[in-house]
Amino acid sequence: MDTSVFTTVESEVRSYSRGWPTVFVQAKGSVQTAEDGKEYLDFFAGAGALNYGHNHPKVQQAVADYLTTDAPVHSMDMMTPAKREFLETFRDLILEPRGLDYKVMFPGPTGTNTVEAALKLARKVTGRQHILSFTNAFHGMTLGALSVTGNSMKRKGAGIPLTNSSKIPYDDYFGGATEDFLWLERVLDDSGSGVDKPAAIIVETVQGEGGVNAARLEWLKALADLCKKHEILMIVDDVQAGCGRTGTFFSFEEAGFTPDIVCLSKSISGFGQPMALTLFRPELDVWEPGEHNGTFRGNNLAFVAATTSLKEFWTDDSFQKGQLAENIEVLRGGLEQIAGAVEGATVRGRGMFGGLHFPDLEVAGKVAAECFAQGLLVETSGPDDEVLKFLAPLNTPKEQLQRGLGIVAQAISTVTGTEVTYRPEGAKLAGAA
Repeated sequence: MDTSVFTTVESEVRSYSRGWPTVFVQAKGSVQTAEDGKEYLDFFAGAGALNYGHNHPKVQQAVADYLTTDAPVHSMDMMTPAKREFLETFRDLILEPRGLDYKVMFPGPTGTNTVEAALKLARKVTGRQHILSFTNAFHGMTLGALSVTGNSMKRKGAGIPLTNSSKIPYDDYFGGATEDFLWLERVLDDSGSGVDKPAAIIVETVQGEGGVNAARLEWLKALADLCKKHEILMIVDDVQAGCGRTGTFFSFEEAGFTPDIVCLSKSISGFGQPMALTLFRPELDVWEPGEHNGTFRGNNLAFVAATTSLKEFWTDDSFQKGQLAENIEVLRGGLEQIAGAVEGATVRGRGMFGGLHFPDLEVAGKVAAECFAQGLLVETSGPDDEVLKFLAPLNTPKEQLQRGLGIVAQAISTVTGTEVTYRPEGAKLAGAA
């Protein structure tokens, strides 16, 4: 298995190929197969871009059929039947059933594109420049998105000062010792504080790269109320936490508020095809034609894949209340059981967005490496890579989910020397029937 070209030609910036030094040749569902024939359970799922697994057969067939028709694949923002069907399906299956009256913008193909569009729109609408974001936030790698990102290593990559933004404490940053929003409420109310009112506050309901920190629903609702009181636009970055990852299609549904702007990408295409959406209230649609554009806004393969995925999984609530709910119970219960056997370990996240935090900052990375050796792909997260992060496809078969949790338990045992045993029959959430 010759991998020399990856090290001699490809840039040093590559990362995942260093931790998983193998060549993947096939991928189906929640399993990837390497060139040497070894199979790996995939609890990474394209960093959350493959919520329905690799090459879902119905989505794959729809994309393959489309390619044989000579219909447009690339179309900028022109009208095509594929785009029309996606917009109709997204409206009918996602927006209207949730009472959401959003305009849909195609900002470009990636998550950082939708964040950039959201920040630009917020500043245009309000006439204000400043944006507030949170400690340990991650919103993308372009300059605007980096300016609202907390990670110092990624921020340094900009090479220039990142301005017009400030960081405020995320939920539980002070361990509950300081009343949430006390400082922010005070300075916004005080005309002598010297703090300018921001155009927007951008937040992840679950911080993916920042350590799988899940904000409490009541904290999110309080943030929304604060924004509304002070006429500050609230942007929810649902790039990684959206499309069902937390148990509902949008991660904010259970918190009882409606964001002004929502950023979606990653799994919106359902097939790993590049696609992003920026959603916003109709009265915020103040764009001039072409004021924000991009060459790759019209990926018709992504439209076809997204439409098929939405119809397959979100036509009604059967998937959400069935397989997804069951898998959430399996994952959360399994992580609780495993954490209970490791002193100081805690479970993080929400829904199928899971994390295991270890007090020893070196453990998570070593466990991830041991998981790879045993046939499981799982990455780390957090400022010091101290959290083992789980993004298994939402429709992972139960037995594969349980097998993966078993590998995690065995890997932790190997790394820590602590006996950790995962018993599927005993892995129910506390209080579950």
